[in-house]
Amino acid sequence: MNGMMMQSQLTLTGIMQHALSNSPNSEIVSITTDNSQFRYTYKEAFKRSAQLAQALARLGANNGDRIGTLAWNDHRHFELYYATSCSGFVCHTINPRLFPEQIHYIVEHAEDRWLFIDPMFVPLIEKMVDRLNSVEGFIVLTDRAHMPQSTLHNYYCYEELLDNHSGDFHWPELNEQSAAALCYTSGTTGNPKGVLYSHRAMTLHTYGVLMPDVFAIRRDEAILPVVPMFHVNAWSIPYAAPAVGAKLVLPGPKMGCGETLSRLIQQESVTIAAGVPTVWLALLKYLRESGEKVSSLNRVVVGGSACPWSIMEEFEEKHGVYTHHAWGMTEMSPLGTYNARIDEYLPKNEAKALRLKQGRAGFGVEMRIVDPLGSPLPHDGIAFGTLQVRGPWVCERYYKAEESALTVDGWFDTGDVATIDSLGYLTITDRTKDVIKSGGEWISSIELENFAITLDGVAEAAVIGVAHEKWAERPLLIVVPETDGKLEAKQILAAFHGRFAKWWIPDDCIITSEIPHTATGKISKKDLRQQFAQHLWPQEVSV
Repeated sequence: MNGMMMQSQLTLTGIMQHALSNSPNSEIVSITTDNSQFRYTYKEAFKRSAQLAQALARLGANNGDRIGTLAWNDHRHFELYYATSCSGFVCHTINPRLFPEQIHYIVEHAEDRWLFIDPMFVPLIEKMVDRLNSVEGFIVLTDRAHMPQSTLHNYYCYEELLDNHSGDFHWPELNEQSAAALCYTSGTTGNPKGVLYSHRAMTLHTYGVLMPDVFAIRRDEAILPVVPMFHVNAWSIPYAAPAVGAKLVLPGPKMGCGETLSRLIQQESVTIAAGVPTVWLALLKYLRESGEKVSSLNRVVVGGSACPWSIMEEFEEKHGVYTHHAWGMTEMSPLGTYNARIDEYLPKNEAKALRLKQGRAGFGVEMRIVDPLGSPLPHDGIAFGTLQVRGPWVCERYYKAEESALTVDGWFDTGDVATIDSLGYLTITDRTKDVIKSGGEWISSIELENFAITLDGVAEAAVIGVAHEKWAERPLLIVVPETDGKLEAKQILAAFHGRFAKWWIPDDCIITSEIPHTATGKISKKDLRQQFAQHLWPQEVSV
């Protein structure tokens, strides 16, 4: 027997329409490359989204077309999120920090039909335009006064496109299973993989983010997403904020500027902010040096990398700000776990130990750990195994892949090794793949090693992630020279420039006579990590 309830579709259009009906005057404050500050309301934002939807239809965009973006956290990118997804197109956010070859691969693999680009990325696209076979045209996210000259074909100004349309647009009725957004993950070896999110998944994920023991955003709050909008939909904040009518504060290209973040928090009475540890180190450094306070801020969410205790402690003791750990991944939309406020009656050491964990799964996510044979292990905080997850916002297969990404019994293998205790707290203990996470970005150690081994005089090479107080981890290159060969570390590192993105390049190189191996002849990364755990970086790393 079926229930007798309405079959309303769960779509991002519903979030937009809810905000228009219930919170039309809530504000969005934005910094862009052409404006130090822009302020308007949800009502005005969604009218512009409708104008953009009309423009895309006039340009010939069809249902299911992928619309690429290389953009920062600003109001135009917000408008794009809704204009594309709610029209039946797919909003494909692209990380502009990737190496150009990766960006080229991603655009071509997604078959993006149109690219929306921030003015500062025009030169980047110009260098690869002859190889972008799927792209029909380019829209620059600016006004006519700041429009850069370019040789790109079908080259449009964003504001001029909007000015030519009224915004009187009829949003289509969408099936909740239809695609809404596309993000690529490059956390593994080989080419990046696409994760295609449905409207249903993203709507349910938004509910999950808003739960009381997760972000718990309320209508009377202001939220500052410092996590980029090209990173897994900025953790759903561009959906969660309008869903409840909260003020949305967007820092544009100034995400790493402590002074800008401090000003926005104070000026806009920001109560909650989210980002990777690197941005909070920049903010805390500025606050120490300036003596300024962020009195409105009451909580910070840290994801992307493990949060050092020093950040939590300084935020709380000097600014009264509580820091929450969160964990997730692109394949999870990305919410996996959240570390809610720990009971104050717990002894300090116990509370600290719990806060350093990645948190507990919110409703909608199931987790388990398994042994090498796939058998479930106990959740006792001691046994550790491969972490697997499942739920309505977890990837079932990668974009264009024929095979499922799930285990035979329907779980997604995260590639992480973890423990889960009896209360459900997750602790990531290692990664099954030797990727390095620096400032919230993945770096493949194997790709760096494969290049190093091609250099003259190098017999063997290994790359490991070593702790760094600012970037969480940075890549360290260890090489063994060929017999009687002479190598210089500076020359080896110089060879990486022009081949990899700057932030991928190892910051130091150790030349040694021997690299430890396992019994099967493989390089022992475990031994190398132990050997160089206390490695001192030669200088401040600027990524």
